[in-house]
Amino acid sequence: MNYIGSKNKLSSWIKECVLKTYKEPLSDAVFCDLFAGTGAVARSFKTDVKQVIANDIEYYSYALLRNYIGNHQSIKLDTLLETLNQLKGKSGFITTHYAEDGEAERMYFTKENGQKIDAIRLQIEQWKTAQEIHEDTYFFLLASLLESADKVANTASVYGAYLKKIKTSAAKTLVLEPAVFEKTTTGHLVFQEDANVLIKKISGDILYLDPPYNARQYGANYHLLNTIAKMDTFVPSGKTGLREYAKSNYCKKGEVAKSFADLLANAQFRYIYLSYNNEGLMSQTEVEKIMKRFGNYHLETKKYQRFKADKTESRNHKATFTNEFLHLLEKR
Repeated sequence: MNYIGSKNKLSSWIKECVLKTYKEPLSDAVFCDLFAGTGAVARSFKTDVKQVIANDIEYYSYALLRNYIGNHQSIKLDTLLETLNQLKGKSGFITTHYAEDGEAERMYFTKENGQKIDAIRLQIEQWKTAQEIHEDTYFFLLASLLESADKVANTASVYGAYLKKIKTSAAKTLVLEPAVFEKTTTGHLVFQEDANVLIKKISGDILYLDPPYNARQYGANYHLLNTIAKMDTFVPSGKTGLREYAKSNYCKKGEVAKSFADLLANAQFRYIYLSYNNEGLMSQTEVEKIMKRFGNYHLETKKYQRFKADKTESRNHKATFTNEFLHLLEKR
């Protein structure tokens, strides 16, 4: 999935930095990814640590994390995926409000794919309501639908807007592909909470932080994934069909430093790693100053090709590469 701030391509570098600085056996560690998003970093540590704690405030992220992190044992699928792929399309909420030729004339999906999403999502929910599938299977199927739908979305990567013409990848027929997860002998924890609230309730050894860098709110940029995941009804707002969403203090220039300092103060983890970059609301100097208040500080850097969400962002940011920072705090 194309995702703002995704650490999928950086996860191996992040793990190298952790292995270089963490002084205890990784196999005994409780690892927390507090702003986990699609779970790229949490997933890279899942088979190496004793337990993963993964969290994100957005429900679509929770659904993905509940599958990729929460699921750790084999799931009996029988012919569920085959059954879902063979369903005839149905016109529902997505078709009406977010698909080609729908009442709202929003072209996030073709009409065919909108109907397939509606039919598959309805069937998954019916199975759950009738208790015909386990909760683990429910989130496996839901994660599979979210990722498969994203592959045929008619956007320039995020859902802040749709394209005026159906692009080649969006014209393809949606095929539900399995969201395969890593199996482990131990269980893991997944939450959907405000990070600054959850941090007071959990503890562990390694805390990885990847908060929003700038003013872009994830709830707005990925609102349609929340709508598919939640399967609720509401009145979509404006041309892009927005829903109400949680607004993070980490996306607000006047709030981010205070929220970050409060989080560190309440963190019951000795080793804390923060991913940030040179385009963030907090400068490298500001981050360093805050982290040094709580213990020993170290910085790792890497030049990295930046993610461009759309053509507007490309005009605003000419640079092709960005400096990715991994700030380390060994908390006193």
